[in-house]
Amino acid sequence: MTSSDAFGIYVHWPFCKAKCPYCDFNSHVRHGGVDALSFARALASELQWFAAQTQGRTVTSIFFGGGTPSLMPPDAVAHVLDAIAGLWPVSPQVETTLEANPTSIEAENFRGYRAAGVNRVSVGVQALNEADLKALGRQHSADEALAAFRLAAKIFPRVSFDMIYARPNQTAAAWREELSRALTEQQGHMSLYQLTIEPGTAYFDLAERGSLITPTDDSAADLYDLTQELTEKAGLSTYEVSNHAAPGQESRHNLLYWRYGEYAGVGPGAHSRLADGKNRRALIAEKHPETWRDLVASQGHGIISDIIVPPADQASEYLLMGLRIAEGIDLDRYAALAGREIDSSKLAGMKSMGLIKRHGQRLMATADGRKLLNAVIAELAV
Repeated sequence: MTSSDAFGIYVHWPFCKAKCPYCDFNSHVRHGGVDALSFARALASELQWFAAQTQGRTVTSIFFGGGTPSLMPPDAVAHVLDAIAGLWPVSPQVETTLEANPTSIEAENFRGYRAAGVNRVSVGVQALNEADLKALGRQHSADEALAAFRLAAKIFPRVSFDMIYARPNQTAAAWREELSRALTEQQGHMSLYQLTIEPGTAYFDLAERGSLITPTDDSAADLYDLTQELTEKAGLSTYEVSNHAAPGQESRHNLLYWRYGEYAGVGPGAHSRLADGKNRRALIAEKHPETWRDLVASQGHGIISDIIVPPADQASEYLLMGLRIAEGIDLDRYAALAGREIDSSKLAGMKSMGLIKRHGQRLMATADGRKLLNAVIAELAV
Protein backbone atom coordinates (compact mmCIF):
# COMPACT_ATOMS: atom_id res chain seq x y z
CA MET A 1 0.00 0.00 0.00
CA THR A 2 1.43 3.40 -0.98
CA SER A 3 1.15 6.51 1.16
CA SER A 4 -1.38 7.94 -1.32
CA ASP A 5 -3.65 4.90 -0.80
CA ALA A 6 -3.49 5.00 3.01
CA PHE A 7 -5.71 7.21 5.15
CA GLY A 8 -5.56 7.07 8.92
CA ILE A 9 -7.58 8.42 11.80
CA TYR A 10 -5.98 9.36 15.11
CA VAL A 11 -8.24 9.63 18.18
CA HIS A 12 -6.83 11.49 21.18
CA TRP A 13 -8.08 10.60 24.66
CA PRO A 14 -6.46 13.23 26.90
CA PHE A 15 -7.13 11.88 30.37
CA CYS A 16 -4.75 10.11 32.75
CA LYS A 17 -4.90 8.94 36.34
CA ALA A 18 -1.71 10.89 37.05
CA LYS A 19 0.81 12.92 35.08
CA CYS A 20 4.06 11.02 34.50
CA PRO A 21 7.14 13.16 35.25
CA TYR A 22 8.66 12.62 31.78
CA CYS A 23 5.47 13.19 29.76
CA ASP A 24 4.99 16.29 27.59
CA PHE A 25 1.93 14.95 25.75
CA ASN A 26 -1.45 16.67 25.99
CA SER A 27 -2.68 14.78 29.05
CA HIS A 28 -4.88 15.92 31.91
CA VAL A 29 -5.93 14.56 35.30
CA ARG A 30 -9.56 14.94 36.38
CA HIS A 31 -9.92 13.86 40.00
CA GLY A 32 -13.66 14.45 39.86
CA GLY A 33 -14.07 11.92 37.07
CA VAL A 34 -14.72 12.22 33.34
CA ASP A 35 -18.03 12.12 31.50
CA ALA A 36 -16.63 9.64 28.99
CA LEU A 37 -19.73 9.36 26.84
CA SER A 38 -19.96 13.14 26.35
CA PHE A 39 -16.40 13.15 25.05
CA ALA A 40 -17.07 10.11 22.85
CA ARG A 41 -20.05 11.96 21.35
CA ALA A 42 -17.88 15.02 20.76
CA LEU A 43 -15.29 12.85 19.04
CA ALA A 44 -18.03 11.44 16.80
CA SER A 45 -19.19 14.98 15.96
CA GLU A 46 -15.68 16.09 15.04
CA LEU A 47 -15.26 12.95 12.93
CA GLN A 48 -18.37 14.01 11.01
CA TRP A 49 -16.74 17.38 10.24
CA PHE A 50 -13.57 15.65 9.04
CA ALA A 51 -15.57 13.27 6.86
CA ALA A 52 -16.87 16.26 4.91
CA GLN A 53 -13.25 17.37 4.35
CA THR A 54 -12.03 13.95 3.19
CA GLN A 55 -14.60 12.53 0.80
CA GLY A 56 -13.39 9.59 -1.28
CA ARG A 57 -10.93 8.30 1.32
CA THR A 58 -10.93 4.76 2.69
CA VAL A 59 -9.80 4.34 6.29
CA THR A 60 -6.85 1.94 6.50
CA SER A 61 -5.78 2.52 10.12
CA ILE A 62 -7.17 3.93 13.36
CA PHE A 63 -5.10 4.77 16.43
CA PHE A 64 -6.35 5.65 19.92
CA GLY A 65 -3.59 7.59 21.69
CA GLY A 66 -3.34 9.84 24.69
CA GLY A 67 -3.34 10.48 27.50
CA THR A 68 -4.47 7.02 28.49
CA PRO A 69 -6.97 5.51 26.05
CA SER A 70 -7.29 2.39 28.18
CA LEU A 71 -9.23 4.57 30.63
CA MET A 72 -11.99 4.81 27.99
CA PRO A 73 -14.98 2.60 28.71
CA PRO A 74 -15.34 0.01 25.93
CA ASP A 75 -18.71 1.46 24.95
CA ALA A 76 -17.05 4.83 24.35
CA VAL A 77 -14.49 3.17 22.07
CA ALA A 78 -17.30 1.35 20.28
CA HIS A 79 -19.17 4.65 19.84
CA VAL A 80 -16.16 6.21 18.10
CA LEU A 81 -15.49 3.18 15.91
CA ASP A 82 -19.15 2.97 14.91
CA ALA A 83 -19.03 6.65 13.94
CA ILE A 84 -15.97 6.06 11.75
CA ALA A 85 -17.62 3.09 10.05
CA GLY A 86 -20.69 5.18 9.32
CA LEU A 87 -18.73 8.08 7.82
CA TRP A 88 -16.05 6.46 5.64
CA PRO A 89 -15.50 3.19 3.81
CA VAL A 90 -13.24 1.14 6.09
CA SER A 91 -10.71 -1.31 4.70
CA PRO A 92 -11.40 -4.97 5.60
CA GLN A 93 -7.74 -5.07 6.70
CA VAL A 94 -8.00 -1.97 8.88
CA GLU A 95 -5.50 -1.84 11.74
CA THR A 96 -7.16 -0.46 14.89
CA THR A 97 -4.69 0.21 17.69
CA LEU A 98 -5.28 1.34 21.26
CA GLU A 99 -2.53 2.39 23.66
CA ALA A 100 -2.98 0.64 27.00
CA ASN A 101 -1.51 0.94 30.45
CA PRO A 102 -0.98 -2.46 32.07
CA THR A 103 -2.75 -1.96 35.37
CA SER A 104 -5.06 -4.79 36.35
CA ILE A 105 -8.08 -2.45 36.37
CA GLU A 106 -7.45 -1.29 32.80
CA ALA A 107 -6.70 -4.83 31.62
CA GLU A 108 -10.27 -5.74 32.61
CA ASN A 109 -11.42 -3.69 29.60
CA PHE A 110 -9.38 -5.64 27.04
CA ARG A 111 -12.16 -8.01 25.99
CA GLY A 112 -14.55 -5.09 25.64
CA TYR A 113 -12.09 -3.28 23.35
CA ARG A 114 -11.70 -6.39 21.22
CA ALA A 115 -15.47 -6.72 20.91
CA ALA A 116 -15.65 -3.05 19.88
CA GLY A 117 -13.24 -3.69 17.00
CA VAL A 118 -9.75 -2.99 18.35
CA ASN A 119 -7.32 -5.53 16.84
CA ARG A 120 -3.98 -4.25 18.11
CA VAL A 121 -2.86 -2.87 21.48
CA SER A 122 0.32 -1.08 22.40
CA VAL A 123 1.06 -1.93 26.03
CA GLY A 124 3.06 0.68 27.95
CA VAL A 125 5.14 -1.58 30.18
CA GLN A 126 7.96 1.03 30.25
CA ALA A 127 10.21 -0.82 32.74
CA LEU A 128 10.57 -4.19 34.41
CA ASN A 129 11.89 -3.16 37.79
CA GLU A 130 9.93 -1.63 40.62
CA ALA A 131 12.25 1.27 41.46
CA ASP A 132 12.26 2.61 37.91
CA LEU A 133 8.51 2.13 37.50
CA LYS A 134 7.98 4.22 40.61
CA ALA A 135 10.45 6.87 39.41
CA LEU A 136 8.66 7.03 36.05
CA GLY A 137 5.36 7.64 37.83
CA ARG A 138 3.83 4.39 36.61
CA GLN A 139 0.95 2.90 38.59
CA HIS A 140 1.65 -0.75 37.88
CA SER A 141 4.21 -3.27 39.09
CA ALA A 142 6.44 -5.32 36.80
CA ASP A 143 4.46 -8.48 37.53
CA GLU A 144 1.18 -6.67 36.90
CA ALA A 145 2.54 -5.35 33.58
CA LEU A 146 3.60 -8.80 32.41
CA ALA A 147 0.27 -10.30 33.42
CA ALA A 148 -1.59 -7.59 31.48
CA PHE A 149 0.64 -8.06 28.43
CA ARG A 150 0.10 -11.82 28.44
CA LEU A 151 -3.65 -11.28 28.71
CA ALA A 152 -3.55 -8.82 25.80
CA ALA A 153 -1.62 -11.32 23.70
CA LYS A 154 -4.40 -13.87 24.21
CA ILE A 155 -7.17 -11.43 23.29
CA PHE A 156 -5.76 -9.32 20.44
CA PRO A 157 -4.28 -10.55 17.14
CA ARG A 158 -1.35 -8.12 17.47
CA VAL A 159 0.34 -6.53 20.48
CA SER A 160 3.31 -4.24 21.05
CA PHE A 161 5.58 -4.36 24.11
CA ASP A 162 6.63 -0.75 24.85
CA MET A 163 9.54 0.36 27.05
CA ILE A 164 11.66 3.39 27.91
CA TYR A 165 15.43 3.16 28.33
CA ALA A 166 18.36 5.51 29.03
CA ARG A 167 16.63 6.10 32.33
CA PRO A 168 18.33 7.81 35.30
CA ASN A 169 21.21 5.69 36.64
CA GLN A 170 20.55 2.90 34.13
CA THR A 171 23.60 0.81 33.22
CA ALA A 172 24.21 -1.22 30.08
CA ALA A 173 24.30 -4.42 32.14
CA ALA A 174 20.94 -3.64 33.75
CA TRP A 175 19.36 -2.78 30.39
CA ARG A 176 20.74 -5.96 28.80
CA GLU A 177 19.12 -8.05 31.54
CA GLU A 178 15.82 -6.12 31.40
CA LEU A 179 15.52 -6.08 27.60
CA SER A 180 16.49 -9.75 27.39
CA ARG A 181 13.64 -10.55 29.76
CA ALA A 182 11.23 -8.45 27.70
CA LEU A 183 12.31 -10.18 24.50
CA THR A 184 11.16 -13.50 25.93
CA GLU A 185 7.67 -11.98 26.33
CA GLN A 186 7.25 -9.91 23.14
CA GLN A 187 4.92 -11.04 20.39
CA GLY A 188 6.48 -9.54 17.27
CA HIS A 189 6.63 -5.80 17.97
CA MET A 190 8.50 -3.60 20.44
CA SER A 191 8.60 0.17 20.77
CA LEU A 192 11.79 1.05 22.66
CA TYR A 193 12.20 4.76 23.27
CA GLN A 194 15.18 6.59 24.70
CA LEU A 195 14.09 8.83 27.54
CA THR A 196 14.24 12.46 26.47
CA ILE A 197 13.94 15.31 28.95
CA GLU A 198 11.31 17.67 27.56
CA PRO A 199 10.66 21.27 28.68
CA GLY A 200 7.55 21.65 30.77
CA THR A 201 7.89 18.26 32.47
CA ALA A 202 8.72 17.48 36.08
CA TYR A 203 11.87 15.69 34.91
CA PHE A 204 13.02 18.84 33.10
CA ASP A 205 12.70 20.87 36.30
CA LEU A 206 14.63 18.23 38.25
CA ALA A 207 17.35 18.10 35.60
CA GLU A 208 17.65 21.91 35.63
CA ARG A 209 18.25 21.77 39.39
CA GLY A 210 20.80 18.98 39.00
CA SER A 211 18.58 16.51 40.86
CA LEU A 212 18.09 14.15 37.91
CA ILE A 213 21.11 12.52 36.33
CA THR A 214 20.51 10.72 33.03
CA PRO A 215 23.06 8.76 30.99
CA THR A 216 25.66 10.79 29.09
CA ASP A 217 25.37 11.00 25.31
CA ASP A 218 28.04 8.32 24.95
CA SER A 219 26.30 6.04 27.44
CA ALA A 220 22.95 6.59 25.70
CA ALA A 221 24.59 5.70 22.37
CA ASP A 222 25.91 2.49 23.93
CA LEU A 223 22.40 1.66 25.17
CA TYR A 224 21.03 2.32 21.68
CA ASP A 225 23.62 -0.02 20.15
CA LEU A 226 22.79 -2.68 22.70
CA THR A 227 19.09 -2.30 21.87
CA GLN A 228 19.79 -2.87 18.16
CA GLU A 229 22.00 -5.87 18.91
CA LEU A 230 19.48 -7.68 21.10
CA THR A 231 16.39 -6.96 19.02
CA GLU A 232 18.06 -7.97 15.76
CA LYS A 233 19.27 -11.20 17.38
CA ALA A 234 15.67 -11.89 18.42
CA GLY A 235 14.43 -11.45 14.84
CA LEU A 236 12.98 -7.97 15.27
CA SER A 237 14.21 -5.63 12.55
CA THR A 238 14.66 -1.93 13.34
CA TYR A 239 12.13 -0.61 10.84
CA GLU A 240 12.12 2.82 12.53
CA VAL A 241 14.57 4.46 14.92
CA SER A 242 12.67 3.32 18.03
CA ASN A 243 10.50 0.52 16.64
CA HIS A 244 11.34 -3.12 16.05
CA ALA A 245 9.21 -5.79 14.44
CA ALA A 246 9.09 -9.25 12.97
CA PRO A 247 8.17 -9.25 9.26
CA GLY A 248 4.56 -8.13 8.81
CA GLN A 249 4.19 -6.90 12.41
CA GLU A 250 5.10 -3.26 11.76
CA SER A 251 2.64 -0.61 12.96
CA ARG A 252 0.79 0.34 9.79
CA HIS A 253 -0.65 3.49 11.33
CA ASN A 254 2.74 4.81 12.41
CA LEU A 255 4.21 3.88 9.04
CA LEU A 256 1.54 6.11 7.51
CA TYR A 257 3.00 9.06 9.47
CA TRP A 258 6.59 8.22 8.59
CA ARG A 259 5.71 7.75 4.91
CA TYR A 260 4.10 11.18 5.02
CA GLY A 261 0.61 9.91 4.38
CA GLU A 262 -2.71 11.61 5.02
CA TYR A 263 -4.55 11.44 8.33
CA ALA A 264 -7.28 13.13 10.35
CA GLY A 265 -6.73 13.69 14.06
CA VAL A 266 -9.71 14.17 16.37
CA GLY A 267 -9.80 15.09 20.03
CA PRO A 268 -8.11 17.73 22.21
CA GLY A 269 -4.74 18.80 20.78
CA ALA A 270 -4.87 16.39 17.85
CA HIS A 271 -2.98 17.21 14.63
CA SER A 272 -4.01 16.39 11.05
CA ARG A 273 -2.45 16.46 7.57
CA LEU A 274 -4.99 16.57 4.76
CA ALA A 275 -4.39 16.81 1.02
CA ASP A 276 -5.49 20.06 -0.63
CA GLY A 277 -4.52 19.86 -4.29
CA LYS A 278 -0.73 20.17 -4.41
CA ASN A 279 -0.79 21.70 -0.94
CA ARG A 280 -1.59 20.18 2.41
CA ARG A 281 -3.61 21.46 5.30
CA ALA A 282 -2.03 21.25 8.75
CA LEU A 283 -4.76 21.34 11.38
CA ILE A 284 -4.46 21.52 15.17
CA ALA A 285 -7.27 21.20 17.71
CA GLU A 286 -7.73 23.07 20.97
CA LYS A 287 -5.73 21.31 23.70
CA HIS A 288 -7.88 21.90 26.79
CA PRO A 289 -10.41 19.03 26.90
CA GLU A 290 -13.51 20.83 28.12
CA THR A 291 -12.82 23.88 25.93
CA TRP A 292 -12.39 21.55 22.94
CA ARG A 293 -15.69 19.84 23.76
CA ASP A 294 -17.45 23.21 23.93
CA LEU A 295 -16.00 24.22 20.56
CA VAL A 296 -17.22 20.99 18.99
CA ALA A 297 -20.68 21.61 20.40
CA SER A 298 -20.79 25.15 18.99
CA GLN A 299 -19.11 24.73 15.60
CA GLY A 300 -18.84 21.01 14.88
CA HIS A 301 -15.08 20.82 15.43
CA GLY A 302 -12.38 21.97 17.84
CA ILE A 303 -9.86 23.16 15.25
CA ILE A 304 -7.99 26.33 16.23
CA SER A 305 -5.30 26.30 13.52
CA ASP A 306 -5.73 25.39 9.84
CA ILE A 307 -2.80 26.45 7.68
CA ILE A 308 -1.60 25.59 4.19
CA VAL A 309 1.65 23.63 3.82
CA PRO A 310 3.08 24.34 0.33
CA PRO A 311 5.01 21.63 -1.55
CA ALA A 312 8.47 22.94 -0.56
CA ASP A 313 7.58 22.70 3.13
CA GLN A 314 6.04 19.29 2.54
CA ALA A 315 9.41 18.17 1.16
CA SER A 316 11.08 19.12 4.44
CA GLU A 317 8.45 17.26 6.45
CA TYR A 318 8.77 14.22 4.18
CA LEU A 319 12.54 14.18 4.66
CA LEU A 320 12.19 14.58 8.43
CA MET A 321 9.71 11.72 8.72
CA GLY A 322 10.96 9.38 5.99
CA LEU A 323 14.58 9.09 7.06
CA ARG A 324 13.42 7.71 10.42
CA ILE A 325 12.36 4.46 8.75
CA ALA A 326 14.58 1.76 7.28
CA GLU A 327 12.95 2.04 3.85
CA GLY A 328 13.87 5.74 3.66
CA ILE A 329 12.46 8.20 1.15
CA ASP A 330 11.70 8.25 -2.56
CA LEU A 331 14.03 10.81 -4.12
CA ASP A 332 11.65 11.43 -7.01
CA ARG A 333 8.83 12.27 -4.59
CA TYR A 334 11.14 14.57 -2.67
CA ALA A 335 12.24 16.37 -5.83
CA ALA A 336 8.65 16.76 -7.02
CA LEU A 337 7.72 18.42 -3.73
CA ALA A 338 10.86 20.50 -3.27
CA GLY A 339 11.14 21.58 -6.90
CA ARG A 340 14.77 20.46 -6.87
CA GLU A 341 16.87 17.41 -6.22
CA ILE A 342 18.99 16.98 -3.11
CA ASP A 343 22.49 18.36 -3.73
CA SER A 344 24.51 15.47 -5.20
CA SER A 345 27.72 16.62 -3.50
CA LYS A 346 26.00 16.45 -0.11
CA LEU A 347 24.72 12.98 -0.89
CA ALA A 348 28.22 11.91 -1.89
CA GLY A 349 29.73 13.38 1.26
CA MET A 350 27.18 11.74 3.55
CA LYS A 351 27.61 8.42 1.74
CA SER A 352 31.41 8.57 2.09
CA MET A 353 30.97 9.03 5.85
CA GLY A 354 28.73 5.96 6.00
CA LEU A 355 25.67 7.93 7.12
CA ILE A 356 23.38 7.27 4.15
CA LYS A 357 22.93 4.64 1.46
CA ARG A 358 20.97 4.48 -1.75
CA HIS A 359 19.08 1.79 -3.63
CA GLY A 360 17.87 3.14 -6.95
CA GLN A 361 15.73 6.16 -6.16
CA ARG A 362 15.40 5.34 -2.48
CA LEU A 363 17.61 7.09 0.06
CA MET A 364 18.05 5.62 3.54
CA ALA A 365 19.98 6.46 6.66
CA THR A 366 22.45 3.77 7.69
CA ALA A 367 22.63 2.39 11.21
CA ASP A 368 25.34 4.97 11.97
CA GLY A 369 23.29 7.68 10.26
CA ARG A 370 20.30 7.01 12.50
CA LYS A 371 22.44 7.88 15.53
CA LEU A 372 23.07 11.32 13.98
CA LEU A 373 19.74 11.64 12.26
CA ASN A 374 19.00 15.25 13.16
CA ALA A 375 22.37 16.34 11.76
CA VAL A 376 21.89 14.24 8.61
CA ILE A 377 18.45 15.74 7.96
CA ALA A 378 19.67 19.27 8.63
CA GLU A 379 22.51 18.85 6.14
CA LEU A 380 20.36 17.37 3.37
CA ALA A 381 17.47 19.81 3.79
CA VAL A 382 19.56 22.93 3.11
